Amino acid sequence: MRAPRSGTLACAFAFALAGLAPGVARAADAPLEPLVPAVAAHPYRLAPGPRPFERRVSLSPAFGTFGSDRMFAVMAAYNPEPWLAWEASLSHTPGRSVHAVMHTLTAIVRRPLGGRFQPYLSAGYGMVIVYPGQAVNAIAVTKNALAAGGGMEMYVRDDLALRVDVRHATVFGEQRDREGLVAYPYLQGTLGLTFYRSIQP
Repeated sequence: MRAPRSGTLACAFAFALAGLAPGVARAADAPLEPLVPAVAAHPYRLAPGPRPFERRVSLSPAFGTFGSDRMFAVMAAYNPEPWLAWEASLSHTPGRSVHAVMHTLTAIVRRPLGGRFQPYLSAGYGMVIVYPGQAVNAIAVTKNALAAGGGMEMYVRDDLALRVDVRHATVFGEQRDREGLVAYPYLQGTLGLTFYRSIQP
């Protein structure tokens, strides 16, 4: 049985491509279907009334400072009630000699308002893991932390907001030649975006 010549294969491929060309052109000319049609029609218009927080999840990447050091963080939250949200966060504070990773669980309370500006209060508990970097014979140290503060979300559209968050964090640790726990206060501030999505009942 003889194999088909390369010229025959090339002709067959050309005919097949010619038959597909109209379909490809029609697909290319078709408009893209928006993921959220309401947002596509009016991208920066907010729905009237208080912001609907209940049964919504959010993701918030952010950057800022923890004390005098830089901090990068990501927060994920769920709103079981219009006035309450539970938020888990993971943040990293890089440093030259030491760096730290902090994870917290925070309760956020608010009164939903109409308009773009939505203030809130927050309080939570977390743990800070301090890594000694290149120090010889040093191990990571874990410390407890409490944080309380508040912030403001400025809504760009119904599913996107600019977020400013300020908290006073207290890290509990030990100090050399001193008995008991020592409280180290830090001011934590972040700026980021919050992406909202609704969970249907």
